[in-house]
Amino acid sequence: MSERVIPLVDQRLQALRAAVPALPVAATGLVADTLGRPLRDLRISVTDRCNFRCSYCMPKEVFDKDYQYLPHAALLSFEEITRLARQFVAHGVRKIRLTGGEPLLRKNIEVLVEQLAQLRTVDGEPVELTLTTNGSLLARKAKALKAAGLHRVTVSLDGLDDATFRAMNDVDFPVADVLNAIAAARDAGLGPIKVNMVVKRGTNDNQILPMARHFKGTGTVLRFIEYMDVGASNGWRMDEVLPSAEVRRLIDAELPLVQLDPSAPGETAERWAYADGGGEVGLISSVTQAFCGDCNRARLSTEGKLYLCLFAHNGYDLRALLRGGADDAELASAIGHIWQGRGDRYSQLRGTLGADTGSGGRRVEMSYIGG
Repeated sequence: MSERVIPLVDQRLQALRAAVPALPVAATGLVADTLGRPLRDLRISVTDRCNFRCSYCMPKEVFDKDYQYLPHAALLSFEEITRLARQFVAHGVRKIRLTGGEPLLRKNIEVLVEQLAQLRTVDGEPVELTLTTNGSLLARKAKALKAAGLHRVTVSLDGLDDATFRAMNDVDFPVADVLNAIAAARDAGLGPIKVNMVVKRGTNDNQILPMARHFKGTGTVLRFIEYMDVGASNGWRMDEVLPSAEVRRLIDAELPLVQLDPSAPGETAERWAYADGGGEVGLISSVTQAFCGDCNRARLSTEGKLYLCLFAHNGYDLRALLRGGADDAELASAIGHIWQGRGDRYSQLRGTLGADTGSGGRRVEMSYIGG
């Protein structure tokens, strides 16, 4: 068998210039992109490191002991993150999700949570503050995160079978510890908890029904995510994608489902409830069913680049403005100007133009800007 070689371009070294526009863009909470999509959701990556080596995200053959992570000086400080987040909120953001890598690896993350919890939307309401984690450090951090102001968590778990899960995280981490972390988060009040399962055909698709049975009736929302063509490091192949429609049919045959309305505009998950009232599941059809039409999410990398799409080639360097002396009005104007020029809709174009719809270069890695 020939060895698979995975090409990797370090997107962290590339950036588009973020500039203060000649005509200021006022932060009124009403900024919209070229397709009329508002800015409502901000994903903030606080670290490019993770202690798991999931094959669909940070495979060992790329992220090995010699992989060069970003130096600490390159990362945005908590104060810098909060200052930028405040400008996004002024433009209409209502929800902030902390991601990674694994965000709980960032030292004193609860300090950042406390700072972000003080932000208020243009309507004067607290920003919804959430965090996505692999669960490895959650049990010991849950109470402190809740006390700091975190509202809820989403936990990644790709199967209940211990051997399957240990193989997928590729660091021999046990399922039991993640389940204990979910229980600790629930006890701390970080709910409703969501559990994300990335489904790879032939790898963990036999875990769909066991996961559904386990979380049904617990108040935890289980979401199945199609294996995505993000970045270049995961060796993505279409034949490893199990369409969400097949996942739904599999569950529905044993545990009947009824469709629910979206809970908010721009929601990525299609919602389905158990017909007997046992809770709900979500289906995120990131490959087979585009949801670009009402996408209202921006992504901020750990060293301050603004990405307008999960499948983007490059981000806009806000750190240069931040550390170059720009005031808050100038930062807000630059962010508003970038969003106003946004036309990204990769998933919609994928089916007609092929998998690579950009203008060259490789797409950013999911481990770098979060899912």
